[in-house]
Amino acid sequence: MDPRTLKTAKPEFYLTEEHHPESSTNLGFWLYLMSDCLIFAMLFATYAVLGRNYAAGPAPADLFDLKLVAINTAMLLFSSITYGFAMLSMEKNNKASTLIWLGITGVFGAIFLALELYEFAHLIHEGAGPNRSAFLSAFFTLVGTHGLHVTFGIIWLVTLMAQVGKHGLIEANRRRLMCLSMFWHFLDVIWIGVFSYVYLLGVIG
Repeated sequence: MDPRTLKTAKPEFYLTEEHHPESSTNLGFWLYLMSDCLIFAMLFATYAVLGRNYAAGPAPADLFDLKLVAINTAMLLFSSITYGFAMLSMEKNNKASTLIWLGITGVFGAIFLALELYEFAHLIHEGAGPNRSAFLSAFFTLVGTHGLHVTFGIIWLVTLMAQVGKHGLIEANRRRLMCLSMFWHFLDVIWIGVFSYVYLLGVIG
């Protein structure tokens, strides 16, 4: 064998080694979601400690409109269902249907944010802003942090719609849509906790 061939030839594992960007992306995103879980766990714990410190001010039963919050909750849950339809369309490689369902998901998410902003504005107008009591500080922080996540999710959604519209359902876009799916459903789970613990128990507890 030519000695020069020995110097330049690569070991066999270099030739057969495969990269797994999908696996690494999913792992990295799961790690991010776990860190987000810790953030919301701390916010829920803070609310548990401060949630009954009203400073002689209004209590949850005096402030929360459960009908409005129920409608808002329905908007977010519907958005989770429509995102599921978008993923089914993606599996069928139907670009147009995927974009339509993603658009509907974004509309439901935008309605959710609009109702949440209306609630915040109404509370502040009534003198129940975050500086009124420890309860309201914890409430605005917890619900506002979730709202920021939904805002970033909508921005991400619109960006992905542009990417899918331009490049189609290529492997990279499928992977990104899967990550956003996990994020969106995660926000639904967190909101169910907020609705049950903050609003429902706050009013009837």
